[in-house]
Amino acid sequence: MRYLFDPTPVVSVPVVGQAARFPVHRIYCVGRNYEEHAKEMGFTGREPPFFFLKPTDSLVVVNADETGTMPYPSLTKNFHHEIELVVAIGKGGKNISAADALNHIYGYAVGLDMTRRDLQGEMKKQGRPWCIGKGFDHSAPIGPITPVAQTGDVENADIYVQVNGQDRQRSNTSQLIWNIAETIEHLSAAWELQPGDLIYTGTPEGVGAVVAGDTLVGAVAGLGELKVKVV
Repeated sequence: MRYLFDPTPVVSVPVVGQAARFPVHRIYCVGRNYEEHAKEMGFTGREPPFFFLKPTDSLVVVNADETGTMPYPSLTKNFHHEIELVVAIGKGGKNISAADALNHIYGYAVGLDMTRRDLQGEMKKQGRPWCIGKGFDHSAPIGPITPVAQTGDVENADIYVQVNGQDRQRSNTSQLIWNIAETIEHLSAAWELQPGDLIYTGTPEGVGAVVAGDTLVGAVAGLGELKVKVV
């Protein structure tokens, strides 16, 4: 097959203990999925889960034991970190039940859902889509994917991010409003999930701004650390 120009290369993420990489299909993100974060954003209660997407090429893929770099984005003066547990889908499906959802997971990773908070807030005020606040270039750092068989109890795991060595966010994945299986059930009712999909499952309280020169170190217990420097 001939193309007018070279197709975009496949975006992929390294896998712990394997030479083969995880090819990425889509990036889904869950909004306001920790109660305390929902409160700090001005919301309460267990609202139905909602989702937004990031482009696959917004990933900043960081290898184990390395520090990735992430440019400070344009147009914003309020660039926020959001540490997240990421689910990597290995088996697709539609209308997946919560009881069967975990069978569709290949593994897990540590991710950051970076946000141009001022732009997101302005779009919310105007009732407009806020892709400009979430789906920009380099907005989704991610570390290596750990296969399910090599992970611990990811549903009861400490999760945190530090900026320049100081705690910013620290919680436990047991505090998710919608757990992993429930999230997959809701998500697969709206989209047919495919192998290669990534699900950023939401962030705990403590989101805040970073500036050029800051170094972020995030982790989920059992999945290693994700290190990124803002440049």
